Amino acid sequence: MKIATWNVNGLRSILQKTFEDFVRAVDPDVICLQETKISPDVIPDLGFPQYGFRSFNCANRRGYSGTAILSKIAPQSINEQTHLEMLLPSHEGRVQVCEFKNFFLVNVYVPNAQAQLTRLPLRHLQWDVEFGRYLAELNAKKPVLACGDFNVAHQAIDLARPKENRGNAGFTDEERSGFSNILDKGFVDVFRLQNPKHVGTYSWWSYRCNARERNVGWRIDYFLASQGMLPAIGECKILTHITGSDHAPVLLELQ
Repeated sequence: MKIATWNVNGLRSILQKTFEDFVRAVDPDVICLQETKISPDVIPDLGFPQYGFRSFNCANRRGYSGTAILSKIAPQSINEQTHLEMLLPSHEGRVQVCEFKNFFLVNVYVPNAQAQLTRLPLRHLQWDVEFGRYLAELNAKKPVLACGDFNVAHQAIDLARPKENRGNAGFTDEERSGFSNILDKGFVDVFRLQNPKHVGTYSWWSYRCNARERNVGWRIDYFLASQGMLPAIGECKILTHITGSDHAPVLLELQ
């Protein structure tokens, strides 16, 4: 079973670029998307009939945020976590939870702290705390796999220029400790588990200054697995060769 997560930075935009090539080349069984930027009344025709199950969690604000799950395998249930959304000023479509037979799959687009750190208190004191608590509640029922754009580089080796970015959105002490607290609830960062000292492979690059071409990037897109999922975890890799968004997809194989 192959699961992919990808912040597409606009679903309609990526459909006109590389999405079809990505699906045909990678052929994931489940695709988790973030930052779809669509509204319920303008969901585009995706094609790909093999993905018989489709769920879209759209933000109230048009052209903003949003998540989606496409799956060849119908889950037992799908849940959009409104109690997490209630932490935000309005519904932003940031969380989807699919329950499969043997595990929960959580698709998340974590709020960005923003350039002036205006959302850092909400992120650090509310969202990270409640999201970690919710993952632990799910894990008490069956194993959990959480994936998506977490909007934080956890360690200094997760971004190209840690010294220059210390204290900036995505690399504040608060965001990093919030991510650590989630891991402390019984979860592992799968890519880092498999590549404990690896540097130079990132999942997001700024559009400025040819950052992607120069590989001045950040690793902010993750698969987190609870301990109960580890026996089924196969290779986790970042597909840096796939373009079309400012993020690269991340692919995980389950055995």
